Amino acid sequence: MTFFCYILECADGTFYTGWTTDPARREKQHNAGTGARYTRAHRPVKMVYIEEQPDKITALKRELAIKHLSREQKKKLIQK
Repeated sequence: MTFFCYILECADGTFYTGWTTDPARREKQHNAGTGARYTRAHRPVKMVYIEEQPDKITALKRELAIKHLSREQKKKLIQK
């Protein structure tokens, strides 16, 4: 099974970071209001970054690392 870390850009310009096994399904869940509590209040969202990870543990660690980046660092990561 493949895992992914992702960054969503919310309607208000903020970023949300998470992990999933199916990025397209997860984006739909966030936009339908069945994703994270944060994104329910900041819809619609758009997937702006996806990074494949080899396993769940690595995906969780990478998600945490991305969450600790500054907004500017996240912007640079998205632009790569």
